[in-house]
Amino acid sequence: MRYISTRGSAPSLSFEEAMLTGLARDGGLYVPESVPTMPKSEIAALAGLSYEEVAYRVMRPFIGDTFSDSEFGEIIEKAYAGFGHDARAPLVQLAPNHFLLELFHGPTLAFKDFAMQLIGQMFQKALARRGERITIVGATSGDTGSAAIEAFRGLEAVDVFVMFPHGRVSEVQRRQMTTPVEGNVHALAVHGDFDDCQARLKDMFNDFEFRDGVRLAGVNSINWGRVLAQVVYYFSSAVSLGAPHRKVSFTVPTGNFGDIFAGYIAKKMGLPIDKLVIATNQNDILHRTLTSGAYTTMGVTPSISPSMDIQVSSNFERALFDIYDCEGSAVAQLMDELKSGGSFNVSQGALERLRGLFVSGRVSEEETSAMIKSAFKHTGEVLCPHSAVGVKVAADHLGVTPMITLATAHPAKFPAAVKAACGQDISLPPRMADLFERDERVTEVANDLGALETLIWERLAL
Repeated sequence: MRYISTRGSAPSLSFEEAMLTGLARDGGLYVPESVPTMPKSEIAALAGLSYEEVAYRVMRPFIGDTFSDSEFGEIIEKAYAGFGHDARAPLVQLAPNHFLLELFHGPTLAFKDFAMQLIGQMFQKALARRGERITIVGATSGDTGSAAIEAFRGLEAVDVFVMFPHGRVSEVQRRQMTTPVEGNVHALAVHGDFDDCQARLKDMFNDFEFRDGVRLAGVNSINWGRVLAQVVYYFSSAVSLGAPHRKVSFTVPTGNFGDIFAGYIAKKMGLPIDKLVIATNQNDILHRTLTSGAYTTMGVTPSISPSMDIQVSSNFERALFDIYDCEGSAVAQLMDELKSGGSFNVSQGALERLRGLFVSGRVSEEETSAMIKSAFKHTGEVLCPHSAVGVKVAADHLGVTPMITLATAHPAKFPAAVKAACGQDISLPPRMADLFERDERVTEVANDLGALETLIWERLAL
């Protein structure tokens, strides 16, 4: 299994190389040269298996010879041992033909744990074998950062720096990043929005002197390992509802496109997915693009669903690569237009293909709060604001095919928004009960590449 860049001019890599590299040296994102498929008999055989066994069978073809069968099985077992539900990703029925996939039972109460805990174990195994040390720098709109810190805190071969937009994450999200005591993790509050953090991260990867000097690696959703881990719960949930013998649809609240792109990969592997529905909040660039064909950034408006406050959806590049028939030069041109002018236009033929693969919807702040209130009243389920965005859009696309909406975070991560919407005080799990009493370690930094790189160099020299 080889991995190639979406921009076409970086060398192909093995799974291990692509995982440890993150962003390709031509600025592109790594994708598998071909997507392995699972016949119906193998999908049907997933029924009744543990989540860990499903994960092994779904991901194993993508790994190549990076890990032996026994090593990979051990990695998966360790990755999910700390989850708070035996099913790992349980389904809850909300209404006829509408189900909620709870992805918030991991250590940091967000869906990012499914990928980050796995990547942490894979990095540790690979780096120990290679005798190397790396520096991970990540950008987060809220959940990726805490999941990364939880996965890598205390590891001897890794230093972790997480950039988050100052004042634009919930207090729980912030404290999950700023209260770990391990010396190898660093929380950086950047004066800007998430897109600024993400842009500075890409700038670091494109500064090859810095990149090579600190041995930079990335665990944002630009890392293929993140996407691969998320493919698994599409299979586990769909099989629970009768796949491959009947189709299933998914609605995904998304800002960076990584989670729904994982669903697209599951579909390419052979999972019988009917609809893949993109759910956006008021920062609706993905919905606007599907509607008009113009990908135009318009600035980020802070919302009660901050993890979706994004205008530059990195993983959308992976979808563009596919719909432009894997022509890296075409994707590179679009990304150059985005960087220089803040927009690009999807060709008519490519737009028609996109619309054949995805549908979308937009949810306002008022509608988000109303959905939290309505869901609690009618089902007793307390939704986080991101999950509420998904449930609202899903309700507009229900039909005869079962719909699964991804619940991406625990409502306790957004207590103010939940309390205002439905009047409920949601407690953190006991292991986090003292979160608001812990001391914070955080450094405020300007939205400036030089300042960020200097700070990272200084911390690594200590």
